[in-house]
Amino acid sequence: MRRLRQGLRLVRFFVALGGGVLLAGLVFLAESLARRELQALRQRLSQRFMGWLVAALPFRLELSGQLPEQPMLWVANHVSWTDIPLLGQLAPLSFLAKAEVRQWPLAGWLAQCAGTLFIRRGAGDGLLLARRIAERLGGGCPLLVFPEGTSSDGRQVLPFHGRLLAGAIEAGVPLQPVALRYMRLVDPLAPFIGEDELPAHLLRLFAADHAVLRIQLLEPIASVGGQRSSLARQARAAIEAALGDEPRTDRQAA
Repeated sequence: MRRLRQGLRLVRFFVALGGGVLLAGLVFLAESLARRELQALRQRLSQRFMGWLVAALPFRLELSGQLPEQPMLWVANHVSWTDIPLLGQLAPLSFLAKAEVRQWPLAGWLAQCAGTLFIRRGAGDGLLLARRIAERLGGGCPLLVFPEGTSSDGRQVLPFHGRLLAGAIEAGVPLQPVALRYMRLVDPLAPFIGEDELPAHLLRLFAADHAVLRIQLLEPIASVGGQRSSLARQARAAIEAALGDEPRTDRQAA
């Protein structure tokens, strides 16, 4: 039964990737005709693509809080690559990713077509990055960043990098903190960390029983007049507090 379930999910996953290629082609055609980038269109089509990917994943979502009605910089703790489609299906969003992702076969191209902003670690381009984030936010396109800068096992929230929040201050838009809790702790299903290899991770993921992902949209944090370091601490504290309110058991799964 597990093998059958695994095979069906893999088929659905690759069908979703094929759909993403078609949507990327639509973006290319529309932007060629318009002779400009259409970020809002990219985000809407990306949201649809994320929904297709989520349909192949073994997670059931429990969502609490209000979806923002204005562009904000979403900030979330980071556990796995699955965070991206599971959050991206909720609203039209763009993401921030490390520059290496752009070189990944297919995934990098799809990320670029979706409007992802790529960041080079330690490259000293903080001002340029802040300006690009501010331009997106000021243009009405919300963004999501993972200020920890890496994924974790979900048991703790790593320190937030404040420079990723500078664009929100420049654009004068609030932060939208998001707390993610995968309800499977001893038998980690979602985390993609350390020396984990993607093929083995995908096979384990697609063979698994359904698990619950709790997404909490917390109270927005005003950025006007703020300092990026203090905003980073405030957002991290809000997410830590939300996760700390959850009961921690040895094993919780759907």
